[in-house]
Amino acid sequence: MIHSMNIARVPSTSSTDSSNGQTEYTIDQLAQASGVTVRNIRAHQSRGLMPPPDVRGRTGFYTQEHLARLQLILEMQADGFNLNSIKRILEGMPPGSAGQVLGFERALRTPWGEEEPEIFEASELMDLTGGGDDAIAKKAVRLGMMVPLGDGRFEVPSPTLLRAGIELNRLGVPVAERFEVLEQLNRHVQGVADAFVKLFLEHVWKPFYEAGEREEDWPKVYEALDRLRPTANEALVAAFHLAMARAVDDGLEKVRNQQARNGRRKIEERRAEGGKPQRDRTATSRTQETKPHTRRLVPRPGRRRRSR
Repeated sequence: MIHSMNIARVPSTSSTDSSNGQTEYTIDQLAQASGVTVRNIRAHQSRGLMPPPDVRGRTGFYTQEHLARLQLILEMQADGFNLNSIKRILEGMPPGSAGQVLGFERALRTPWGEEEPEIFEASELMDLTGGGDDAIAKKAVRLGMMVPLGDGRFEVPSPTLLRAGIELNRLGVPVAERFEVLEQLNRHVQGVADAFVKLFLEHVWKPFYEAGEREEDWPKVYEALDRLRPTANEALVAAFHLAMARAVDDGLEKVRNQQARNGRRKIEERRAEGGKPQRDRTATSRTQETKPHTRRLVPRPGRRRRSR
């Protein structure tokens, strides 16, 4: 699930340390920039989720690393991690890498396509998809085709899938069979997605992690992720085209076999009724065309040719 983090950055209320050029925050400024209360910031710090601030005089100053850690904690909590699990994850990270990890996670969560979700009224969706009962709506929600927003409105994450369902409805395909196809599609596509993620983890992330997540290696990880996106999409589409061609060939063979069986059955039925099988019209027409020509070439009996 992609989480939209509406985090307000307030550079005007923060200060910049002239010695290193890094943006600094007081705890109040950090709370405003991260959306985390001062109380929770102190609680995270006491649990060891955040390093202590740089105290100068009586004021503690926090850096961009603290802000990145807070944002990372928020996103992991939204994913269902509890604070103990988050602490173990943060402890395993190299110092100062929260910003890189946060950026990498957000890059991973970036939608793998340019399609934007659309909002529909419930009645509009029912009219479009040809479904009219609560069971169908619940199944569509379970399959991820639409997300209830309340007040009778639904978000459709993939309008392309919705349009495909509409076309199948126009072709007369029952809604139950459309959902069955979607379930099969989800299972197969999930397997493809898992396969590509496994490749990335095994051949990109694992060597990077075992090397100590070195700062100079982060660009290689981002580059691999950027290259994986179009590669996965293109490979999936190409494999689907090949599979579709094979499926069409198999379907045509079944149609031909069915036509041949029907033809034999009709001939047997005519024979059983005492009738003769109908001759091929093409062959009959060819015979009729040659008969007049044959009569002109063969002279009639008893008639002699005149000599000139």
